[in-house]
Amino acid sequence: MIDIVYTKVDEAPELASASFLPIIQKFAAAAGVSVGTKDISLAGRILASFPEELTEEQRQPDDLAELGRLVKTADANVIKLPNISASAPQLIAAITELQSKGFALPDYPETPKTDAEKSVRAKYDGIKGSAVNPVLREGNSDRRAAKAVKSFAQNNPHRMGDWAADSKTHVSAMSGGDFFSNEVSTTLTKATTAKIVLTTATGDVVLKDSVSYPAGTVVDATFMSVAALNAFLASEIEKTKAEGTLFSLHMKATMMKVSDPIIFGHAVKVFLAPVFETHGDAMAKLGVNPNSGLGDLLARVKGNAEILADIDACMASRPPMYMVDSDKGITNLHVSSDVIIDASMPALIRAGGKGWGPDGKESDTNCVIPDNSYAPIYDEAVKFFKENGKLNPATAGTVQNVGLMAQKAEEYGSHPTTFEVPQAGTVKMILDDGTILNELKVEAGDIWRSASARQAPIEDWVNLAIDRQKAEGCRAIFWLDAARAHDAELIAYVKPILAAKGVADKFEIMAPREATRASLETITKGENTIAITGNVLRDYLTDLFPILELATSAKMLSIVKLMNGGGLFETGAGGSAPKHVQQLVDENHLRWDSLGEFCALGESLMFLADAKGNEKARVLGKAVEAATQGILDNGHSPSRKVGEPDNRNSHYWFARYWAESLAAQTGDTELAGHFAPIAKALAASEEEILAELAAVQGSAVDLGGYFKTDAVKTAAAMRPSNTLNAIIG
Repeated sequence: MIDIVYTKVDEAPELASASFLPIIQKFAAAAGVSVGTKDISLAGRILASFPEELTEEQRQPDDLAELGRLVKTADANVIKLPNISASAPQLIAAITELQSKGFALPDYPETPKTDAEKSVRAKYDGIKGSAVNPVLREGNSDRRAAKAVKSFAQNNPHRMGDWAADSKTHVSAMSGGDFFSNEVSTTLTKATTAKIVLTTATGDVVLKDSVSYPAGTVVDATFMSVAALNAFLASEIEKTKAEGTLFSLHMKATMMKVSDPIIFGHAVKVFLAPVFETHGDAMAKLGVNPNSGLGDLLARVKGNAEILADIDACMASRPPMYMVDSDKGITNLHVSSDVIIDASMPALIRAGGKGWGPDGKESDTNCVIPDNSYAPIYDEAVKFFKENGKLNPATAGTVQNVGLMAQKAEEYGSHPTTFEVPQAGTVKMILDDGTILNELKVEAGDIWRSASARQAPIEDWVNLAIDRQKAEGCRAIFWLDAARAHDAELIAYVKPILAAKGVADKFEIMAPREATRASLETITKGENTIAITGNVLRDYLTDLFPILELATSAKMLSIVKLMNGGGLFETGAGGSAPKHVQQLVDENHLRWDSLGEFCALGESLMFLADAKGNEKARVLGKAVEAATQGILDNGHSPSRKVGEPDNRNSHYWFARYWAESLAAQTGDTELAGHFAPIAKALAASEEEILAELAAVQGSAVDLGGYFKTDAVKTAAAMRPSNTLNAIIG
């Protein structure tokens, strides 16, 4: 049996694994700890879904399903690296690459007509978006900056953009007709099933046959009015042009894989409204789907001079757009997976409210976040920094997070119950006894969704918050809005538990806007606070505050205490991973920082020691902490520039500090004796190893693929030091 599962993922984290995992396995073996892998990469999940289309040699087991079973047991010990949460364009690109490699996969059916096509589409849609995390997260989230990481950030403060009091940067959100304003919520008193039915003038349409809920589940329903959305977008485009700022859209199309791509498509269509009015039919014949973004649209119409001319004329009449890559002309509306709010908004706020325009210059920005559920946190942050100036990382306290996410809690679990309404009517959730749980009147094209959170995860979340507050002794705030339907139901759970435990006086309950300001005020004073949030806010805040405090969210300690006793240790965010891969391919320099992996490894080994009584694993875990501190104290994190130390260098130094710590410790003489010669060899070979690592930089690298790299080529690229390889094995 594998003691620790180290996940195989995608892009930069997976490239780094090719260098780091052999080191982990070498060191862990000395403590009798086996470290194996399970493939949850996008390519791996695609191949596992279509065994009938592949040869025997090409078939791949469904490792995600296997891990889904493992995390429900007390034996689980999983180090989870960030994987691709695929948008439709990413999924199609991965399918195309795999087909080019000889895998006879079916094409992605854009408009499935036959039952076979519908079946293929359903399989592919099950891979899109946040398909991995809901399966593995059988526990709630405990995210915080490791002490060594926070200390380093304070002693080596990163650059922050200056905020001007008269900055035009602001956040715009819908004032009505959105998910926030239309939400209804109920806590079920008994176990039940529900069907989702659209009642129209011509009869009923069953949107979902049956959804099962245990007693105590909080069930929501809401919808976004497309008429209100389009009016809002049109208004914001005009306002942006009038005020002279950049137009930017910020969403979560990778996670909210049904609703947000549709909203994104409406933004594309409204921005290019004159073009769609004139050429809509012609573009439809060319396969244009605005949900796929401006990049796909331009690729499909590239041979039509008339359409291209009208697009140019339309763009010239619109406000300049916030750019994902101004050098390459990639706009905010090119690809939905580039519009990741939890990465883009913190980066903009850290930069003093500035975004890059098409002219390659920084400008103030209209940050358009259509749904008003969580737009207030960014709006309040912008207002706070306009009033108070930039945060000082050298003196700032920290915001930790306890997040509700177990068992697909809240919005990220809502994909199977999110629908684009086919015709006007009333959507009803009807329980198995005939009771109508909720009903909402909708128009054709509106986006209706239901989300839920079960009682056991909610109670576990509150108790985890109590434990964390007791351990930290700092301010703790439940980010819940009593005026929001869903949050009111959660508050009805929270207050009695706090009262029963006698700790109600140690916690505050605030709406997200107020909690944002309170948290910023707290850390500005150098004090700490715990944000206790739902699922989406967990994701947003564990990028926002770390990016302000640490310059990155990839260095967060992320522990998931699984509800059945196991442990899941996450290693940070992967939003910047594509740019890192591109740099490696172009220049053979990988700037990915494995600090998140270092932190997760230490926690995993310590957890294994507690769970299995393996004291050698505890010695290894403590030495990991020493090695991590050594990396930070001695400045051995990767540089961004080619020719300077990169990810591979940091792995050499980590291995060396790890071995030296193990050789020096006195708690286990057997381990000390084992690692003494390894530490000596790593130190003695420093000059040779670093020279071998430096020699390969500056030239292009062939990885044999993007979504499915060639294992031999990747190993050659990521383990270029023969001297280091000989020591590690």
